[in-house]
Amino acid sequence: MEVQLSKRLISVNEYHVMAEAGILTSEDKVELIQGEILEMSPIGTKHAAIVDKLTNLLVKIVSNTAILRVQNPVYINDLNEPEPDISVLKPRRDYYADIHPGGDDTLLVIEVSDTTYHYDKEVKVPLYGSAGIPEYWILKLDSKEIEVHTVPAKGGYKKIELFYPEDLVSLSFCQKEILVSDLIG
Repeated sequence: MEVQLSKRLISVNEYHVMAEAGILTSEDKVELIQGEILEMSPIGTKHAAIVDKLTNLLVKIVSNTAILRVQNPVYINDLNEPEPDISVLKPRRDYYADIHPGGDDTLLVIEVSDTTYHYDKEVKVPLYGSAGIPEYWILKLDSKEIEVHTVPAKGGYKKIELFYPEDLVSLSFCQKEILVSDLIG
């Protein structure tokens, strides 16, 4: 009879303790997904440029109405704390100094996908949807498309739309639109 071994998953709290103890450092490009510490893909130059471009565009749009975070954690639950490329958060005076924002605090999450589309779609969609994050975008660099997920539900989102370079994509939390080619051009 073969013995089935189980994994020892870690919690977000244990993950933070590992960072405080120096076991994980800022040099470690990792995130906590389903209780496992996963290495993140290296950020290529095009990916970095698009994140910078998005940041510059979104800062102008959200200005005093929201907080824009770049590659920082969003708390999903006790076993999940991903670090999306961009997150747009409800405003708070302390800028979430005492706790990472959670699903209820997050208005929009954006992942820039060059080599990680399958992971962004299969792993992150269920996480963000289950956390109640109203909107999740995957910027598909190869095809220059934006996949927009809305209407969060357990296990994902009920609505998925695809936007092409000539389309306008709406930022539903602030009723503004952006030309897709301005984001991924």
